[in-house]
Amino acid sequence: MDVHAFLLIFLTQPHLTMKINSIFLIALWFAFTSLSAQPQLSSGTPQSVGMSEKHLSMMDDVIQEYVENDWIPGGVFLVARRGKIVYFKSFGTKSDKKGDLYQNDDIFRIASMTKAVTTVSIMQLYEQGKLRLDDPVSDYIPAFKEMTVLESVNEADSSYTSIKANRPITIRHLLTHSSGITYGNEKDLGKVHTKAGLPRAGLSSEDWTSERFINELAALPLAFHPGEKYNYGLNMDVLGRVVEVISGQSLSDYFRKNIFDPLGMNDTWFYLPKNIQNRLVHVNQQKENGFEVMDGKIYNNPDHQYPLSKDHAYYAGGGGLSSTAMDYAKFTQALVNGGTYGEARILGSRTIEVMTSDQMILLNEQGQGFSKQPGITYCLGFSLITEDGAGQGPRSPGTYAWGGYFNTKFFIDPREELIFVGMTQIEFGNKGGLWDRLDAVIYGSIID
Repeated sequence: MDVHAFLLIFLTQPHLTMKINSIFLIALWFAFTSLSAQPQLSSGTPQSVGMSEKHLSMMDDVIQEYVENDWIPGGVFLVARRGKIVYFKSFGTKSDKKGDLYQNDDIFRIASMTKAVTTVSIMQLYEQGKLRLDDPVSDYIPAFKEMTVLESVNEADSSYTSIKANRPITIRHLLTHSSGITYGNEKDLGKVHTKAGLPRAGLSSEDWTSERFINELAALPLAFHPGEKYNYGLNMDVLGRVVEVISGQSLSDYFRKNIFDPLGMNDTWFYLPKNIQNRLVHVNQQKENGFEVMDGKIYNNPDHQYPLSKDHAYYAGGGGLSSTAMDYAKFTQALVNGGTYGEARILGSRTIEVMTSDQMILLNEQGQGFSKQPGITYCLGFSLITEDGAGQGPRSPGTYAWGGYFNTKFFIDPREELIFVGMTQIEFGNKGGLWDRLDAVIYGSIID
């Protein structure tokens, strides 16, 4: 029986309540209420949460192999189960300077892991009744009222022809990357984006505001009709602007008030405060022998040092945040807890069920969805494993996840009450497979 229901029954029985001092009843109420709060992350032994310490320590061997072979420069890795952090270690060096070692509190550009935060923000507004998932985005950003789909591009001057989109873009289309808005990486559409001067990576721009960027994006043609297929793109950037319009706040302020401050995520920012800028790690690019620090070099318009820029009202809901492994673990733990963390509640458990339900059933059947592999699909804002995908790897059905361009990764496994956050910082690495191998070790360590 729910503790609050028990107390209600108890308090409505006169022959019981008359015998107990009212002060005691109040104390009893608060005692029971405090039990319903979800615990915050704390350190624990693997054995205390049903994991083998010996097996889990094999993560060291896998990560060290990648470091010693110059497949990654290093990074920070965290595993927690049932609210207990059972693995939290850093490896390798951040640059070619001797002794410049990765530290557990290092700050990483998390790029597309920002999308999960934007998704939760949209779902907060959804459960407050401030939007519907199938609302046209033009209800909030009028620039999307009359959308077109690219038909042809003139090679000489990048002028183009287009046709009218057959349906409006909805909030759900944006959450599932099925809107027709892409990153402009296609040959023809890329020419159109380039001619328009868009900040293609969507990470930062000192010359644009979020409002201007999204309005300019809305003026360009789509790659395909909304709802036709999955294609990863600038959708979460549009949703970040939706958050601003509905809330009347900048995306930065909304995140801070509704997610970061309640969860104690003090090291997560679009633009880092001066006092923590020295903890931002370098971006490394793999060379024939080792890695080269890429700081100060340009990636798709923004300098790699964009987190050190002055706050200039450009907030990329699809990729602009930087964070630590611990901060992001708090966010993921809140979700595995059903939306609460300590006394904070960022989302309702039923809303999380909606958010993590398969949205690609029909598109997957048509071969136009997230994956052609059964059970590997997409929900609202995350990749998702369903029962049909149980044999693809060790993650449980119901696990949802994503990663970031600079080689960061997380997953949330509600069935096992398990979270993982991995932070590296490389561009164009030559060796994959790290995350899959770590998954195998993590799940292999579970003994109950």
